[in-house]
Amino acid sequence: MREVITLNEFIFQSQEEHPEATGALSSVLRAIELSAKMINREVNMAGLVDIIGTMGVKNAYGEEVAKLDDFSNEILIKSLRNCGDCCGIASEEEQDINIFENELSKKGRYVVLMDPLDGSSNIDVNVSIGTIFSVFERISPIGELCTHEDFLQKGRKQVAAGYVVYGPSAMFIYTTGQGVHGFTLDPSIGEFCLSHRNMKTPWKGKILSINEGNTAYFSEGTKAYVNWCKEIDKESMRPYGCRYVGSMIADLHRNLIKGGIFIYPATTKSPEGKLRLLYECNPFAYLVEQAGGKATDGQVDLLDIKPTELHQRIPIFIGSGAMVEKSMEFLEIHDKRNVEV
Repeated sequence: MREVITLNEFIFQSQEEHPEATGALSSVLRAIELSAKMINREVNMAGLVDIIGTMGVKNAYGEEVAKLDDFSNEILIKSLRNCGDCCGIASEEEQDINIFENELSKKGRYVVLMDPLDGSSNIDVNVSIGTIFSVFERISPIGELCTHEDFLQKGRKQVAAGYVVYGPSAMFIYTTGQGVHGFTLDPSIGEFCLSHRNMKTPWKGKILSINEGNTAYFSEGTKAYVNWCKEIDKESMRPYGCRYVGSMIADLHRNLIKGGIFIYPATTKSPEGKLRLLYECNPFAYLVEQAGGKATDGQVDLLDIKPTELHQRIPIFIGSGAMVEKSMEFLEIHDKRNVEV
């Protein structure tokens, strides 16, 4: 009989390997896991209850807020506040940071940044969506209220990051800087169980994920790389397969397992990029790097970029290492862009 290891058991075992650990990070991860189970329940029922559609209000970017976005955001906030080891959160759905002012939370060592429900615009068409999270150790004094500086740290300072994908099965994938591990929800026992130990993404992938509908707005370097990917070359396994769902979490989950590159570049319409550094790009960059891949903004390692604002947008090239490196060769030849790191 195959041994079953739950996410909670795995977190506890990992904690035991570090005598200096206090259990505070484990507490934060368990709060996110609990939230994920509740969000998954609502996602599975979305077609049966009045939870599909918008709230009639807009988020920090002027975008319509889906009902499930709002539900997911509230569930995560409540769970993280109640765990006592998180002193505040920053959410893609909120304009400013949410500081936990109760006495227990002020003693918390960690802050969490999150996209509560990535890809929520695809709910109505039954496409996989998910939760993305990032955990940093605070730099403000413990016992005081957290500050903006706690959230504006370079991605390389993350102590944990991961995502939960709600699809045919729910999966919780995370890293604490010691490999990437995946857990699949067993609905019969209500537990995430270890299904993918020490995940590694192929160094050479065969999947290109990019919205080619925006080709007219791409830089010359991006166009050149995309065209190269579609040329016939048996030695380098080209042309690559083109797979683009439009849900970042679905595209990156597939590419993490099968090997590929996901690109959301700067364009003439969005010269600073479109995806959010803190809530989407940093967590995935940390996780993909731990799995043996690479992530850049088109010029420098994404994890080395110092954020300047909570809702900063940025281009991203992420996935199998050889593919990311090749894309950078084309950008270096054709494009020039200065980024403060």
